[in-house]
Amino acid sequence: MMFVFNGVIFLAGAAILAVGIWVAVDRVSLLGFLEHIEDAPPELAQLANIGYLLIGVGAFLTLVGFLGCCGAVKESKCMLLSFFTVVLIIFLVEVAAGVVLFVFEPLVRSDAPYQNKSTYTHNKNGLKCCGYNNYTDFMDSPFVSTTSSYPVTCCTSSSGPCNEFAAKSVVGCFQALVNLIEDNAVLLAGVALGIAALEIAAMVVSMILYKNVGK
Repeated sequence: MMFVFNGVIFLAGAAILAVGIWVAVDRVSLLGFLEHIEDAPPELAQLANIGYLLIGVGAFLTLVGFLGCCGAVKESKCMLLSFFTVVLIIFLVEVAAGVVLFVFEPLVRSDAPYQNKSTYTHNKNGLKCCGYNNYTDFMDSPFVSTTSSYPVTCCTSSSGPCNEFAAKSVVGCFQALVNLIEDNAVLLAGVALGIAALEIAAMVVSMILYKNVGK
């Protein structure tokens, strides 16, 4: 079980690492490849912007999978203990992040209207939102001053100019992101609990193997 579980992690890490290297070396060919995938979500194109992050995540997962697989097959106490330590650190970081998010969530909400908006540009994600707070973030921007209209993402309809009246009906990206998280809270909680259960199971199995090595 330990070998199969970590074998999947190793293969997934290797795949992510390969994609990350591909993106870092030749992002143009990746974008061209994605364009030829039928019904591919446009969000996949964002992979071209996170090449080094993918390399880091892929390398880390590959290392964890390697330690788990080799530790189980070789019955190496050193590898099993290293695997247990790494998974425990990940688990503790996830718990700490969840606690911080829960504690500081009201503060983030109250501070949202005062965030710096000077660098906000066109929104190209799938949230269907406008600016950080709403369309007013663009009021003093060169774009609005020059064109007397707002970015097209600030309007629900692409026909006609995007004026202030039309932009008022679109929420800000911060609120849109909060709504997205709240709408999928049950799913996110289920995924988080599933990951936590897998991590706990991996730590338990690695410790059982660690205790039984040499017996």
